[in-house]
Amino acid sequence: MGRYASGDVILAPVRIGGAGDRKVRPAVVVTAGEDGGLLICPVSSSPSTDGISVPLSLHDFARGGLDLFAESYALAAHAATIRTADVAGKKGTLLPETVAAIREAMPAVHEKRGRGRR
Repeated sequence: MGRYASGDVILAPVRIGGAGDRKVRPAVVVTAGEDGGLLICPVSSSPSTDGISVPLSLHDFARGGLDLFAESYALAAHAATIRTADVAGKKGTLLPETVAAIREAMPAVHEKRGRGRR
């Protein structure tokens, strides 16, 4: 079992929108729990039509990266929790300010602060 930290970009099986099959795709680790659970935001080549998307480019990576030919998007509205055992690989690590922007865009963060959803 690997160790992952906030900001790591991993490959993991995720389902976007709650329907359909899981698909292995890039995802950003937002929070890594001590119990082996990872709160992630999936990454897509298209922005979300039903929530906030945070644009990602090669300049947002501190290490590694994705094979990006165009901008990609962290889908903050589609955050999910997975087990570290489900991770298929690691592609790189985002800059702290990029992770902060993703965390700020997540609806649960706003609800915990009493702001409600954007």
